[in-house]
Order: sequence, then C-alpha cells, then structure tokens
Amino acid sequence: MVIVEKERLADVPVLHVVKPEKRDERLPLIFFIHGFTSAKEHNLHFGYLLAEAGYRAVLPDALFHGERDEGLSERKLQLSFWDIVVRTITEIEEMKNDLVSRGLADSERIGLAGTSMGGIVTFGALAVYPWVRAAVALMGCPNYSAFFDAMMEEAKRRQIDIPMPPTLLALEKEKLARYDLSKQPETLAGRPLFIWHGKADQVVPYSYTYEFYKQIKPFYKGNEDRLQFIADPHAGHKVTREAFLETVRWFREHV
Repeated sequence: MVIVEKERLADVPVLHVVKPEKRDERLPLIFFIHGFTSAKEHNLHFGYLLAEAGYRAVLPDALFHGERDEGLSERKLQLSFWDIVVRTITEIEEMKNDLVSRGLADSERIGLAGTSMGGIVTFGALAVYPWVRAAVALMGCPNYSAFFDAMMEEAKRRQIDIPMPPTLLALEKEKLARYDLSKQPETLAGRPLFIWHGKADQVVPYSYTYEFYKQIKPFYKGNEDRLQFIADPHAGHKVTREAFLETVRWFREHV
C-alpha cells in the first residue's frame, strides 16, 4: 500500500507518493518530471512502483502546467518552453533542499527521471547538480543547443512569428549553454544513466540521443553497467511498458 498526497514543496505543487509507514522516515528520493503539456498526475504509475520499492517519489507540476496552468495559448506556451525547462531545473534543487532539511530525504540517494521535456530537464540537471546519484531520460534531448536551433527552424517552417530579434535569440541560446550536457559530458562523472528513445519519435529526434550515447560511452569504460541505452525500433513519442519497468529497475539497482 502507498499513499498519494497533494502538497507544495518550495511552493511547487507536487504529488508525494510513499508507503504510509515510511512517510516520516529519511528515504531515498526520486523526482519524476512530466512532459510538455502534460501534468504530474499522468506519471502516477511511476510514483506508485517507486514508492512500493521503498522510495519517496515526488512528481511536480512544471511552470504553466497542471495546477500552475495560466491558460496560455499554444503559441505562448511553446515560446516559453526553455524558460519552463530552466525553471524546473532550478525548482528541483529547491524541492530537494526542502525535503533534506526536514529529514525526509537521504541527500546521498537522490534520483531524477523524466519523459520528453522531463527527459530534457533530466539531462540539464545532470550538467549542474552533482548530487543527482542516478538518472533516467526517456525520449529527452541532451543537446540543448542543437534542439534550440531545430525548434527555431521548425517555427520558421510553420511560419510561427517569434517576437524576439536575432540578437536576443542568441542570448537566450547562450543562457542554455551551462545546461547542455553534450558540451560537458565529463560532468556525468560515471553516474548511472539509463536512456530510452523510440526510433520513430517525430517530436524529440532520436538522433540527438543516440549521438550523445556514442559520445559518452568511452567515459564509462570499466563501468559499463552504469550506462544503458535502449532504442525501440517501433516506438514513437510514447514511453513503452518496457521502458517504464526498466526505469524502476534502474533506480532499485543504483539509488
């Protein structure tokens, strides 16, 4: 049995999933970050199995999502994508500090996972937070610079007006550099990382993730069990049950 509670951590609305008898204990902690236009409730199955395995699972709503929805138009939401990503990375640390300070989380046993935008957040957090012990990125993208450019090209192709001059766009892209794990793979420092991506993904290109996997593979020489990459030849932009179960197994082994 597990309990699911709606609460706020560092003023962020979250679902807090834990076994009732362990609610007030110092536990290993897993954050799970949802995708773009999704919400925390959509990943409750992850929280359930993680809590069943003895973890404290926290599923937050990202800015402008779920309980934080401000009714933005699709265009405005898309233009806010990178602001949402960076804000979520910042908030993950604030939520972690909240739980650690109250004696509810083991600071040495913290994992992070996410789907789509949440996978992108996961890669970015790995670049700046050495306290993330292990991570799972499901159909994310570690190459912020390349994905930023791809999004701009797609906006032009669809004739979407971007209300920002090229100089400001360049500055926005520059701000993302510190979170671009593909530019600083050494920051992984051998931490356990499981990557899953569908080859038929039409939303977040599979190629970025696969190229990154090839890039970081040499860093795991001698510790091959800490890096896993699964490419599903048939999957599009949807996490399979195999990936779901492997995510839980990964954390049970490494956090």
